[in-house]
Amino acid sequence: MSGLRTVEEHLADVLAAASPLPPEQVALGDAYGRTLREAVRAAVDIPVFDNSAMDGFAVRFADVDAATATDPAVLRVVADLPAGTAADPALAEGEAARIMTGAPVPTAADAIVPFEDTAGGLADSLGEVRVLRAPHGVGAHVRRAGEDARRGAEVLPAGVLLGPLQAAAAAAAGVAEVVVARRPRVAVISTGTELVAPGQPLRRGQIPESNSVLLAGLAGEAGAVVVRRDSVPDDPGRLDALLAEVTDPDGDGADVVVFSGGVSAGAYEVVKSALTGTMSFTKLAMQPGKPQGFGRLPSGALLFGLPGNPVSAAVSFEVFVRPALLRLQDRTAPDRRVLSLPAAAAWRTPPGRRQYLPATIDRTDPRAWRVRPATSGGSHLAGGLGRAEAYAVVPAEVDAVAAGDLVDVMLIS
Repeated sequence: MSGLRTVEEHLADVLAAASPLPPEQVALGDAYGRTLREAVRAAVDIPVFDNSAMDGFAVRFADVDAATATDPAVLRVVADLPAGTAADPALAEGEAARIMTGAPVPTAADAIVPFEDTAGGLADSLGEVRVLRAPHGVGAHVRRAGEDARRGAEVLPAGVLLGPLQAAAAAAAGVAEVVVARRPRVAVISTGTELVAPGQPLRRGQIPESNSVLLAGLAGEAGAVVVRRDSVPDDPGRLDALLAEVTDPDGDGADVVVFSGGVSAGAYEVVKSALTGTMSFTKLAMQPGKPQGFGRLPSGALLFGLPGNPVSAAVSFEVFVRPALLRLQDRTAPDRRVLSLPAAAAWRTPPGRRQYLPATIDRTDPRAWRVRPATSGGSHLAGGLGRAEAYAVVPAEVDAVAAGDLVDVMLIS
């Protein structure tokens, strides 16, 4: 459609304005959900020392290499090594040490015989042991020092989200502090005289305000700190005052302000009225989310003007605000996963506009997932949005989706 900008053009403007925030060093336990700004390098070897992978006996392989059930190798047990011991007993020919999983392997030993491969097992593991099955070779059941990572090696690259698995890897590498991106501070402002807080009595023409709840939650999921969540009527003066308050550079002003509503072509578009000149307002070749606003204050705070219908606001956040928040954190790792799935049903698409349709995934057949719409398609259907676990993304040149057609599906949960 003529006169409409592409999603890529608008997103390029957004990302060009989103410079990574300063890094900060924090304790590892406080870094969950943060983005690494510097690579994590191992402070110790992983494993730190050669240790046993099994409960059993540390042996010299040459003493047991021919052991069988009919001709067992008989060894004298000269030491007992629990996990955490610092002992390093000498082993002469024909000697063994009882050892538990994780305990250091004696320097003189080069293999582990599990209890299961001995005649008495744990019940008869001190004094003398009869080995019924030889280990597969030198190094059997020995975890070698540094086989996972050597001291100084990169364990985690910069740009990745630090989740529980990544934090555990850093801890195992002996790292107590990490350098992460500062969390973006986000203010969420819903606009509209018709909006009232959920649970409050409604008079004719009023609706429960839900967009601030939606957008604040999405911002938090993207690693941001929501410093303000508010709603204002269609009053440019009220909007200006609130914007000045939430972006005050003398305090912890917001890095990003997300407005919903007031950006379309109506007579009472408060964001347009108050911020034309500071923000640019445009129409994009997408559905939902055709009207968009974007700008930047002299302080550097990014301003997003999203449509007021809940599905439009959710899609617009996903396509534009979320990438900006990740860029502010210098996130480089892949974010949303996209699958190609067959459509479980047919649906209409808008002429000349890319469609982002809230969708569910039919997993009835685990070997053949299918995608189906979560709503009937209206951008005001907030209830149906609650069922969505993905967006079906249909190119602008596709006229319609038929059952069985392959569709790109962006997973959001």
